[in-house]
Amino acid sequence: MGVKHGRDYGEILTDLTEAVGRISDGYLFFEMDPEEWKELPQESKLEVWEALAEDLFFALGNEPMIEVGSGVIIYDKDTHRINILVGEEDLASVVLI
Repeated sequence: MGVKHGRDYGEILTDLTEAVGRISDGYLFFEMDPEEWKELPQESKLEVWEALAEDLFFALGNEPMIEVGSGVIIYDKDTHRINILVGEEDLASVVLI
């Protein structure tokens, strides 16, 4: 189903891809160890983050909070945002409208 949005999906996906890529240990979501992740070419990492961002966009419509490594992705339907947190730190917010 995905989250409700009024903004262009492509722009949201770009912002969400960049945001989840900022989670330093996000590779744990894919059950990879640091060495495996380090060996991946940057282009492959970007493809992985984009695929994850797309999956998150649709999954957050049913599950409003998803852990990615030490980060948490939260859909706030009241403010029409997807928030990316690591611990108490707000890494990024993706505006949906």
